[in-house]
Amino acid sequence: MLKRPRRNRKTAAIRSLVQEHTLRPSDFVMPYFVVAGENKREPLSSLPGVYKLSKDQLIKDAEALHRKGIPGVILFPVNSQEHKDPQGSGALDPQGIIPETIRMLKQELPSLAVFCDVALDPYTSHGHDGLIDSSGYVLNDETVEVLCQMSLLYAECGVDFVAPSDMMDGRVAAIRKELDQKNHTQVGILSYTAKYASSLYGPFRDTLGSKLRIGDKKNYQMNPANSQEALREALLDEAEGADALMVKPALFYLDVISKIKNSVPLPVCAYHVSGEYAMVMAAEEKGYADAKQVFLEGLTSIKRAGADFMISYAIPQIIDHI
Repeated sequence: MLKRPRRNRKTAAIRSLVQEHTLRPSDFVMPYFVVAGENKREPLSSLPGVYKLSKDQLIKDAEALHRKGIPGVILFPVNSQEHKDPQGSGALDPQGIIPETIRMLKQELPSLAVFCDVALDPYTSHGHDGLIDSSGYVLNDETVEVLCQMSLLYAECGVDFVAPSDMMDGRVAAIRKELDQKNHTQVGILSYTAKYASSLYGPFRDTLGSKLRIGDKKNYQMNPANSQEALREALLDEAEGADALMVKPALFYLDVISKIKNSVPLPVCAYHVSGEYAMVMAAEEKGYADAKQVFLEGLTSIKRAGADFMISYAIPQIIDHI
């Protein structure tokens, strides 16, 4: 045989020379669940190895990862039920958990990129990502108005990127206009462009206490059966002024990552979600898999599909092996 592909797989040295995709610390944004108070580090039963952190503990954790090359973090608030209401009014509190954490991060770690999720589900008593009418239907334009105020608050605190995860129509354009009018032209928008109505968000919702009290999210999050629709959303978000696009979940939607990356000239982020993480950890607990190796393989596949950067709870497990 003249052509023997195995020659390029003969040794570790040769394999490294011809490797097409390599994970790097700079590929990742670390997600954090933030709780009120001080000196809190609460383990999560549904996400082994992940914690709810008070902002002082988060600073220590983020600084350690930043020293290892992780360039950014994304923040999610954990609010008690008594601090939630149907309007999600806590989202606009300038002294809330997220505004305070943004300020502290930008003061203590100015070189760290700070992303913040923008949606109402951590703040609403009903668990939806927006305001609802009497039938439980999520109101689009009224919700967008609140998301604009929320984004402006985070911008005033020093955030680098707002990340609207609500899947309301037109919210990227509205947020961009609001930020620009208030002289926050340098604050970026990472749009949750293709956020699917997935069954893989359970551990995340358990952590935030944002389980739905009414209905479901299928009238605003995307149908898992559709990929062309994701491209339509991506093109709209690009036209509306998004700076980067997100696909969520990641591993179950590699084709969507690839389609968007090949069609839209913007960076693509993939969210390796809580359910994707929890399944691997459960398999390791049963002795069925080596979590570290599975995470390395899975995250490499996400990058191979076209993701420019990734959000993943597995970062602490793989950071010393990339």
